[in-house]
Amino acid sequence: MIKMIALDLDNTLLNSKKKISLQNEKTLKELHKKGIKVVLCTGRPINAVWPYVKQLGSVTEDDYTITFNGAMVIRNYDKDILFKDGLKLKDFNLVHEFAEQNNLPLDILDFTQVYELTDLVKSTYKEVLNANLQFEDISFNDLPNQEYSKAIMSEQANKLDWAIHNMPDQVKNNYHIVRSQPKIMEFIKKGMDKSVGLEHLLNHFDLNFSNLMAFGDAENDIGMLKNAHLGVVMDNAKDDIKSIGNDVTLDHDEDGVAVYLRKYFDL
Repeated sequence: MIKMIALDLDNTLLNSKKKISLQNEKTLKELHKKGIKVVLCTGRPINAVWPYVKQLGSVTEDDYTITFNGAMVIRNYDKDILFKDGLKLKDFNLVHEFAEQNNLPLDILDFTQVYELTDLVKSTYKEVLNANLQFEDISFNDLPNQEYSKAIMSEQANKLDWAIHNMPDQVKNNYHIVRSQPKIMEFIKKGMDKSVGLEHLLNHFDLNFSNLMAFGDAENDIGMLKNAHLGVVMDNAKDDIKSIGNDVTLDHDEDGVAVYLRKYFDL
C-alpha cells in the first residue's frame, strides 16, 4: 500500500514558471489529509523550498523534506535533522582542478548556502536556480574547512555535455555525478542519491520502499524511481529516464502529478 509520495521539484511538481499549480496543490493536500505522507525531494536546502512546503501545508510534526539530493532529511516543523551525510573540503580538489584547467565554473554548497568560486569563470547557478538561497563570493583556497553537501557546475548545456565526455575517470569515479537540469551538473558524495534519504525517512516511519510512490524527470531522480514500488516519470523527461520508471504521466505543464494521483487514488 502506498503511504508516502516523493516528489522531485523542477520539471516535475513545478511547472515552467517554477510554480506548484492549483490542481497539484489541491490533490496533494487531499492526500495529505488522508494520512499519506507528501515528501518534496530536491537538491536544494530547506530554506529554498520553504514556500512550496508552506503552500502544500506540509508543516506538521510528521512532515519531512529530502534536501541536497538525499544528503539531508529535515523535519519541516522545527528544522530538526533526521539524517545528514556530506563531503569534506578536500573531497572537491579533483573537480576544482578539472574546472580550473578547462575554464568551467563551480559552486560549492554547505548545508545552508552556496559559495560561488571567484577563482574560476563565473557560474550561472544563481540565475538558473532562481531560488531564495544565499550566495557568497569566495575563492576555493579561502573556503572554510567544514562539511559540505555537494558541488555544482552550472553552464550552457552543450558545455556540460563536453565536460562530462572529457572528464577524466579519476574525477568521474570520485563522485556521484548527475544532471538535475540541462544546465546544472551536480557532484555528490559517492553512493548518495535521493533514495538514500528516503530510506532513512521510510525507516523512521516503519515503512519501506514498497510503501513509496515517486515522481521525477531527471538523472538525480533515478535512485528513487528505481527503488520505489511505483516510479512515475514525467512526459517531459528524456526517453532513458522514462525507461527506468514503472509508468509515465503528463508533463509538468499539464498537471502530470495531479492527473496521475487522482486516477490512482480514485479522487
